[in-house]
Amino acid sequence: MHARMNHPVMVLPEAMNVLQSLGNLTKQGLPEKLLELVHLRASQINGCSVCVDMHPKIARKAGETDERLFAVSAWRDAPYFSEAERAALALTEAVTRLADREDPVSDTIWNEAAKHFDERELATLILSIATINVWNRLNATIKMPVGVWKVA
Repeated sequence: MHARMNHPVMVLPEAMNVLQSLGNLTKQGLPEKLLELVHLRASQINGCSVCVDMHPKIARKAGETDERLFAVSAWRDAPYFSEAERAALALTEAVTRLADREDPVSDTIWNEAAKHFDERELATLILSIATINVWNRLNATIKMPVGVWKVA
């Protein structure tokens, strides 16, 4: 398989710098395992095969279990997630699916997230969700094949 074009961040390297900087910024303040669950869930929703392949590998390196990784798509029904993780995953789904509902991020979803995360953590979480959505959209648009970018 081949991508439709060179990856936009390779064509415009300044974009790579910006996205990497934003990604690095969002790694501060929240546990890596939580952020990788968020990245995986958004990527599943968006059908980004590159990120669905990559983020479990990163999560495993951070100590995440296969049991929890396999259950991310069914997090509501799986017993493996804390209330804070559930709130983060609900927020991830809402932010990723903005056009699916009249009130995309309901007060119920927001208030539950705000119970578990302070303002700085919420900012980090929202920026992390937005960033993975950018990567998902870039990869899906150009049909980036899995395995081109390796996890270090």
